[in-house]
Amino acid sequence: MRKSLQLSLTAIFAALHAVLYFISFGLWRNWGIYLESVEGIILGPKIGFFAALIGSTIGRIANPTDPFWMFGIIAEPLSVLIAGFLSRAQWKPALAAYVIMLSAYFAHPWGRALPLWTILDVLFALVLIYPAAKLGRNLFTVDVKRLPIAMVLISFVTIATDSLVRVFLLVPAGFHNLFPYFADYDVLYAIFVAAAVDSYIEDLIVVIVSFIAGVPLILSLSKLGFWKEIKQENKK
Repeated sequence: MRKSLQLSLTAIFAALHAVLYFISFGLWRNWGIYLESVEGIILGPKIGFFAALIGSTIGRIANPTDPFWMFGIIAEPLSVLIAGFLSRAQWKPALAAYVIMLSAYFAHPWGRALPLWTILDVLFALVLIYPAAKLGRNLFTVDVKRLPIAMVLISFVTIATDSLVRVFLLVPAGFHNLFPYFADYDVLYAIFVAAAVDSYIEDLIVVIVSFIAGVPLILSLSKLGFWKEIKQENKK
């Protein structure tokens, strides 16, 4: 991908990320999560990561009202990074990230005490990492039969990654110590469970948005020859 195109796409997606943060309402995460999978697929892991980092940072600097701003600034770029890896058929970095964060979560006493059902989407995404990466090759073809499946799988793993990073930061990474009310396990439990319910709703919305908007976009770019360089990389 040409450097001029890289810079342009980085600026465009960073701006979109910031705008989605401003217009968000409802549930517990901002609308930037609906862009993560497409962002990673189109830009790739490296450029996508920086675009999401820039966009999420700008949005929170311009509107610093969210007390949990640090969670999104870290989770959103890392989720885009994972989407970029999976779309390039690179499953090992994603699997390593999941193993590290989940191991740290279950090693923490609170992680073992919190209900398992609250992170079932994350555990399911762990199982889907390899098939998502293998099907990710179909994103850069005109194979309309497999493209929707690949898009749905990568989108689901991406949004689950966003949840996992936030959970990792809150519990084993110790970010709960930054908020006095989280020092009480009962309060954290109540908030964690409520957020988990919203998280499952967001999982569904992200998959639907990716299917309705992402598939036609990826297919159109493929027909325009946008993926020529990526196809060559995936053949190696």
